[in-house]
Amino acid sequence: MFERVPPRNRNFTGRESLLHQLREGTRSVTAVIPLPQALQGYGGVGKTHLAIEYAYRYRSHYDLIWWIPADQYYLVSSALAAMAPHLGLTPASVVGVEEAADAVREALEQGAPYNNWLLIFDNAEDARIEKFIPRGPGHVIITSRDPNWDDQFRSLQVDVFSREESIEFLTKRLGSRITREEAFRLADKLGDLPLALEQVGALQRRSTMTVDDYIELLDKQTARLLDTDRAKDYPLTMTAAWRVSMSLLEERLPIALNLLRCCAFFGPDPIPLDVYRRGNKANAPSLEKLLADPIMFDKSVKELSRYALIRSDPDNRTIQVHRLIQALLRADLDEERQTQHRAEVHRLLAGSAPQVPDDNSKWGDFADLVPHVGPSQLLGSSEPEVREFALNVVRYLYSSGNYPSALELVDTFINDWGKSRENHPDVLRARRHQANILRRMGEYSTVYDLDRATLDMVIAEFGAEHPETLIATNGLGGSMRARGDFRTALELDEESVRQHERLLGEDHVLTLRAKNSLALDYGLNSRYEQARKLHTEVYLAQSEALNPASAEIVLLSRNSMARAVRLTNGFEEACDTGEAAMAFGVQKLGRDHWATLITAKDLSIAQRRAGALNEAIDIARDTHTRLTRLFGARHPDTIAAAVNVSNVLRVRGDLAEAYELAAEMTRTYPLVYGDEHPFTLACMTNLAILHRLLGKPEEARVLNETARDGLTERLGPDHHYVLSCAVNLASDLAALGRREEARQHGEATLDQLTRLFGRDHFLAMACAANLALDREAVGAPDADKLKAEAADLYLERLDLGQPDAVTAASGNRIDCDFDPLPI
Repeated sequence: MFERVPPRNRNFTGRESLLHQLREGTRSVTAVIPLPQALQGYGGVGKTHLAIEYAYRYRSHYDLIWWIPADQYYLVSSALAAMAPHLGLTPASVVGVEEAADAVREALEQGAPYNNWLLIFDNAEDARIEKFIPRGPGHVIITSRDPNWDDQFRSLQVDVFSREESIEFLTKRLGSRITREEAFRLADKLGDLPLALEQVGALQRRSTMTVDDYIELLDKQTARLLDTDRAKDYPLTMTAAWRVSMSLLEERLPIALNLLRCCAFFGPDPIPLDVYRRGNKANAPSLEKLLADPIMFDKSVKELSRYALIRSDPDNRTIQVHRLIQALLRADLDEERQTQHRAEVHRLLAGSAPQVPDDNSKWGDFADLVPHVGPSQLLGSSEPEVREFALNVVRYLYSSGNYPSALELVDTFINDWGKSRENHPDVLRARRHQANILRRMGEYSTVYDLDRATLDMVIAEFGAEHPETLIATNGLGGSMRARGDFRTALELDEESVRQHERLLGEDHVLTLRAKNSLALDYGLNSRYEQARKLHTEVYLAQSEALNPASAEIVLLSRNSMARAVRLTNGFEEACDTGEAAMAFGVQKLGRDHWATLITAKDLSIAQRRAGALNEAIDIARDTHTRLTRLFGARHPDTIAAAVNVSNVLRVRGDLAEAYELAAEMTRTYPLVYGDEHPFTLACMTNLAILHRLLGKPEEARVLNETARDGLTERLGPDHHYVLSCAVNLASDLAALGRREEARQHGEATLDQLTRLFGRDHFLAMACAANLALDREAVGAPDADKLKAEAADLYLERLDLGQPDAVTAASGNRIDCDFDPLPI
């Protein structure tokens, strides 16, 4: 496999000793760096060409060769992650960039599926890149202008050509058009610098100019440079050679110089030619004629390539300019023209970018543009369409799972754009994306303060009825849910939905987003019928052809319906809808995508409630493993999956393993949410159940009372979680022999559950079945009647194989466990 390696230099010459030394360095990391006395700064000695030639010459000796542009640290993980599908690993679009990059590095180190591989990190200037470099059975080549890599790895130092190599290069390039003596003179004038020799070779090949004429022009350019003191920052010979090429090109095809100057303000990575095609309507005065004339554009590309001023890759439809030539081009322009060309590049990038950054079919187009964001100094632009593109890049990065890079980039935007005014509209939009990233990463404690402050600033800047205010309000509601302020979030989102409908209409995409948030609030506040109705409404609206949504949004909406059905007693139906949602997620997003894993976790819960315990435990374990790999052990979604595993194990009778996991999650929840969060408190009731089942009813009672009191204070006495604790607390009292207390507790709880949810809700049915046992134990009247009523309800409402129905029929107590809902 041979991927992403730039085109081979057909005129590559010499360097045999260096190539042999590289070959001897297999099974190691080799840093290709300039000699201390060789040209520094922008390069030009041929390090990259040496690596390219090595890759082509020895490609048959490797099973896998992969090229990684490494000049921008935050993009290296994406380049490494792109290998994942080629190694039989889950792609980054599913598991996220960081996870995919780590998996790739581990697979390479283990030699699976290839143990004879070559990775080339080109232009690695940031020492942090070392974390991405695999150690193992393969070979790594690093090219860099930084000689300090010599301290960490085996190094190969590259100098300018030897004189013989220079002569060989020119005679190979020009054939009979140049004599050995003339080649010697040119090499001497150009200091044997490979990049300068490539320039002169291309020029001599294109013109009828004699060597003497060229040397005369070179001397004149050198004298001018010395007179104007323009040679101090760049190699004199290269600068003079480049000026000769530029002056002759200007005579032949002056319009091509505009394209070349524009290229100087992109990054050094390949520039997609589609930037000019898709962005041909951009406001770029210097390129106006070229963008309007595709024939002349193609001719200009060809001419620049012939003069060796750009490298063209027809197969990948890109052009590339050496960073030294880019620097010379920029330095040759006054500040006003630099500003003009840089602004044109920004508009080209913005004009050529896809408009929907969370559409995974367009991620490849974004990936080609991202390397040019930093080098083009795009964050310095104040033009609205350019800043919108910058924020779309951020959204692309976190939508595709590259959370650290997205966060790093958006932080940079906020800091830079906020220098003039911290509440600038673009800064406020950037803060919204910053909050989205932190929320997806599970950084709930951080994101609430950010959302609260942002909303205040947005209202002050835009007013109370602006779409940005509506978006910021929705974000704050999510942060309130994450903090456990379920009732406050509900109040906020109810008013928010009314505002959305009044200002934008019932089916606007932002209104549907607000309704989805409100549906989540209903579920977290135990208003399950309302949650089911609203989730269904949102799902149907999002599925309309005239109101499309991304696959991720549709999947989450469909899964929310299934979850709401489960919470309203429809266990079998929840399994049916959950299975359909799961199939959709696997097909559209992949098995390891975050949204698919959330759907799988909810499907496992539904299966557990319906009695399909073998299926439930398989999916539960698999989902927990995948979420741990994706987010780590302390991410809220991973914890929720672990809670489900413990609950399934308990229902299956695997009490020891269930207890160990429940105890671990009880310790973990406070670290993520805090001590007083409803999920922290509710998780205690799962551990309490296991204490009682393992013969420790007093420990169970203490935990349940603590959880009930804390939940009552946070959520009120009528919440599902509070009443689940109450049902379990009656069982604790019964296990302690305090049967009358258990009965009294059960009577009050059943009245409350019946009033709130109805007699046939699964929680009320469990309470009734348990209460019948307590009535019977104390000789209370109507024990047999209540027992018969509970049995009839289970026969009517639930399948006989359903765990609660089985437990009730066997005369045992039913336990009411906790599963955290999405927020």
